[in-house]
Amino acid sequence: MKAGLEAALHREWGRNGLFSRLMRPLSLMYGAIISARRASYERRPELVYHDPLPVVVVGNLYVGGTGKTPVVIALTQALQSRGWTPGIISRGYGSDSGDKPRTGQGELDPAEYGDEPALIATATGAPVCVHPDRPAALRRLRRQFPKVDVVISDDGLQHLALGRDLEIVVQDVRGIGNGRLLPAGPLREPARRLETVDFIINNLLPGDSAPPLPSTMAHVVEMNMEPQEVEHLVSGARQSWQSWLSGHTGATCAAAAAIGHPERFFGMLRHQGLDLQQTLALPDHHAFETSPFQGIKAECILITPKDAVKCRKLADARLYCVHPGPRFSDPGWLELAHEMLRAISASKLASTRAEALNSDF
Repeated sequence: MKAGLEAALHREWGRNGLFSRLMRPLSLMYGAIISARRASYERRPELVYHDPLPVVVVGNLYVGGTGKTPVVIALTQALQSRGWTPGIISRGYGSDSGDKPRTGQGELDPAEYGDEPALIATATGAPVCVHPDRPAALRRLRRQFPKVDVVISDDGLQHLALGRDLEIVVQDVRGIGNGRLLPAGPLREPARRLETVDFIINNLLPGDSAPPLPSTMAHVVEMNMEPQEVEHLVSGARQSWQSWLSGHTGATCAAAAAIGHPERFFGMLRHQGLDLQQTLALPDHHAFETSPFQGIKAECILITPKDAVKCRKLADARLYCVHPGPRFSDPGWLELAHEMLRAISASKLASTRAEALNSDF
């Protein structure tokens, strides 16, 4: 029911129909609230926490999922390969984070950290801290993991209390939808916000056209997600995508996804040659407290890594996790981000030393 409602809303947000027109007064109110909130932070800069370390925010304007997690993972791994020690902060959506920020590393319980932070921690080995107050999460992360030298915020583009040095927006083929703010449209902020970010990553399926953009100085890159490995959830056995596909010729296959835009996952599988007999779209961050797969008669059910961290406990031998990887139209954007962060880090270090010197006099 909830997934159907979400799908209906997204359909309405893609056009300027009756629903959008009726909701426009509420959108104007929402726009006034976020404008006043941003103006308040601009008038009182002391409310914004600026850390001595470089801070990168990976977020979106379109409400819901657009594919931020693969970008966070790719950026983290790219920085690690270049000598950085990244740490991740996140709201930890769907978790019971408690009053204080919670830190961890390696295999993490999604019930305590949220499905996306747990996935990021497993995929990268980077330390993670979750809490709705991102500045508090950042400070706790640094205390617990003092070797961290760059911080990546998974989501948080609209978290104005967190100072940031680089902003990356991830969007999919829906772009900005009908261009209107919530609830008449899908946007958390006005579309002109895209003019101020550093990178825009378009998460597309092969054949999709990149959504139109306003005039922007951002570095724009297209990303296609491609299956790389398939993991049998019960046994943990892994195969390359092509090996798994050739080994399951003739098997009846289904797919399920509890992500922001499940059709993107299903479309990726179909594009890669899989004949799906059934698909199950679940609400984003579905808890999987009980199995939703009882009504699926397929021999194999393919799911996303984000869902797999919560589905292992179901012990369903039909479940296979598809581990995708990104293919960027311009892989050089990761090197560019690295160079920008090096310059930012050097500038912040020089500023910190100058402040320390001045305090001695």
